Amino acid sequence: MSRQPLLIAVVLGVPMISCAARLPSLEEVNEVVLQLREYRMWAWALGIGAIWADLALPVPQTVVIAALGIVYGTVGGGLLGSAGLITGGLLGYALARRYGRGPVARLVGDRSLGKVESVFDRAGVWAIILTRSLPYSIPEAVVCVAGLGGMQTSRLLIALSVGSIPTAFVFSAIGAGWDEQPAHALTISYGLPIPLLPLALYLLRGRTPGPAGDPPHGGSNG
Repeated sequence: MSRQPLLIAVVLGVPMISCAARLPSLEEVNEVVLQLREYRMWAWALGIGAIWADLALPVPQTVVIAALGIVYGTVGGGLLGSAGLITGGLLGYALARRYGRGPVARLVGDRSLGKVESVFDRAGVWAIILTRSLPYSIPEAVVCVAGLGGMQTSRLLIALSVGSIPTAFVFSAIGAGWDEQPAHALTISYGLPIPLLPLALYLLRGRTPGPAGDPPHGGSNG
């Protein structure tokens, strides 16, 4: 098996179940992590690009961040993961504002987009903060809805930062802490966000935003 496809597969995370791809073996994962460490001068760019790709592909962002933690350590991976999550969110927001509902609906699906819009209408900025670590491209769908609704860029940036930075450092730490067993680190990072989904939806259910995406009642007005 050639190294280039394997490199892309591991940095993007374990191959997506939705794509019916096989899981890489322990030996393959270890080999690619060695390659990433050897070429760490450019591995960060592939990692951030993979996070951005979640706008159109089912990329498990938390796995990508864990891989960055393996290569660059907790702090380096956390900073890179934060940059990727924040800029990826801004990119989705900007594209939605520029091109409107049609392209977003084609990417997400009309039914899914309607559900995300309902959550965003109820929760406002909390919908962004509490979904940054979730799987299934939910974070990108939320920021696209924020773009469609014309949310203030400053509020969006604050929400992205509050939600993305802790997420990035947690999963980078998982990668760094399991750097001698990278396959375990990537598997944990792939599975951990899944049980967070119902918890996030439960927390969002009772949130009520103010006008134009203001923070929910009882939240910060700064």
